[in-house]
Amino acid sequence: MPTPDSPVPLPSADELVERSHVVALPLVTRFRGITVREAVLLEGPEGWSEFSPFVEYADPEASSWLAAAVEDGWSRGPEPLRDFVPVNATVPAVHADEVPAVLARYDGTTTVKVKVAERGQSLSDDVARVAAVRAALGDGGMIRVDANGGWAVDEAVAALRALEPFGLQYAEQPCAGVDELAALRVRLDGRVAVAADESIRRAADPERVVAAGAADVIVIKAQPLGGARRAIALVERLGLPAVVSSAIDTSVGLSLGARLAAALPGQQLACGLGTASLLAADVTADPLRARGGAVAVRRVVPDAELLARHAAAPERTRWWRERLRRCAGLLAARTDVG
Repeated sequence: MPTPDSPVPLPSADELVERSHVVALPLVTRFRGITVREAVLLEGPEGWSEFSPFVEYADPEASSWLAAAVEDGWSRGPEPLRDFVPVNATVPAVHADEVPAVLARYDGTTTVKVKVAERGQSLSDDVARVAAVRAALGDGGMIRVDANGGWAVDEAVAALRALEPFGLQYAEQPCAGVDELAALRVRLDGRVAVAADESIRRAADPERVVAAGAADVIVIKAQPLGGARRAIALVERLGLPAVVSSAIDTSVGLSLGARLAAALPGQQLACGLGTASLLAADVTADPLRARGGAVAVRRVVPDAELLARHAAAPERTRWWRERLRRCAGLLAARTDVG
């Protein structure tokens, strides 16, 4: 059996498929352009794990998500340093009137991440949404905005000036490129902190963010980075405060994120691991949702009845298992895993 510090042998594609359960979970509201979240759950010898790259991601990128699933299900992983992880609420790009209902799904969270720069919406929509969050939170809560790289530098400066009066902890990936983030940080002159997300998890050279002075905070996700151990090593190399986030995972995937966050020394910033509250259904009767503003650090075991109830349609199950096989082949050829 591998130790937490040793490479994890890659199971065969046949074994992965045999251990796989493909699910389709409805969302409470449209998020990231989808209303249903599909995922592959794998019953590994060390516990359940999740493989859920977004459908538009190409196989080479998706193979890192499989590396994370294999590491999580076939090894014990890093030892957690704490039993609970504080989390933020996440507000999709909804109308301002819908904000209170979204926040009501999160118990005790005092940090909120608000999606902005949504295609088809305006800055006035963003301002109204953030204002509604501030009104609901009161003066003491923390607000983050996430543009998913949707602004050019000039647009980001104008938008963040308009949003700054509501008190921003940071702006996550306001611009798409590292050079743009660096230029924006200069122009903001410390008034609003900048967090890098896609420039970390989707970059061939995430260290460039630090070299360019492009961020104050980094956002990391266990699946895209290839697993908890690789994510921890990256945080150590970059040396910036880290926020562990999710990709609208099931509670199985969120449990990996919570264990990653709990293994980071000195972790204090609320993490984006409360997104089970955006799911209208889950694979366990005890979802990993925020309670008192935090999620518990634990492995999640799906309920057989819920796996069956939310099983993906046969054609989607075939699609995911074919993808699983392709990514396993790519992973077997890589020299940086296993």
